Amino acid sequence: MILFHLGRSYTCLRRSVSRLDKKVKRYYQLKQQQKEAELEMAELRSEILKHCLEQGAAELEVGNYRVKTIFQERKEYDDQKLYEALPDPEVWRLISKADAQKVAGLIKLNVIPEERIKDTYATKRITLLQVEKK
Repeated sequence: MILFHLGRSYTCLRRSVSRLDKKVKRYYQLKQQQKEAELEMAELRSEILKHCLEQGAAELEVGNYRVKTIFQERKEYDDQKLYEALPDPEVWRLISKADAQKVAGLIKLNVIPEERIKDTYATKRITLLQVEKK
């Protein structure tokens, strides 16, 4: 009876591994498709932004689609400068590295005065692309 039970368990395990193998294989295929799609999207984004820039347009209507470009400024902090500008080394432990969202939160909570860290970051302008169907 134990041999029969082990035999059934082995068969179930083999089927389980076979199903897992199919899932892993499909996951890998989807990751490859995702990488390919992301590369193609990056190329298309670049071409669309270039066209908008050449036309001097922040918004375009193309067929059934509305294209918008949105300009944003992001702060990129220098870890060393930020660490040196912080009033208390314990505050650095709250951040652990220069994370713009964490720093903004600490400024909002008045843990760090914004004036104190004004020289610890560079502002980078980025362009976001939004495409909507009308």
